[in-house]
Amino acid sequence: MDTQLNYQAIIKKVLQEHADYRAKFPDGYDSQVLFDDDRGQYLVLDIGWNGDSYLHATPIHLSLIEDKVWIQYNDTEEGIAMDLVEAGIPKSAIVLGFRHPKLRQYTGFGMA
Repeated sequence: MDTQLNYQAIIKKVLQEHADYRAKFPDGYDSQVLFDDDRGQYLVLDIGWNGDSYLHATPIHLSLIEDKVWIQYNDTEEGIAMDLVEAGIPKSAIVLGFRHPKLRQYTGFGMA
């Protein structure tokens, strides 16, 4: 299977698991997964009411760029990088995009 197609399938599975987990907590909002395979963009979107406040947040944003999975944003307690590794994506193919380029060499994950 093509690496990019394999990574797309893994990303979708892992993000759906995160959204399903978030949906277990009845806070009044819903977690949705948004996929754009053509542009390589993958999001978990929290939307709805959290008490008296309207919530519209993106706790996870991944991009698929040149056979590497970029974690653009990760606002989860447990993190998503190791979930991707456990699902079959090598650390060398995961870039922590939210880390400054000068610091990425020290993360144990891939470089751009």
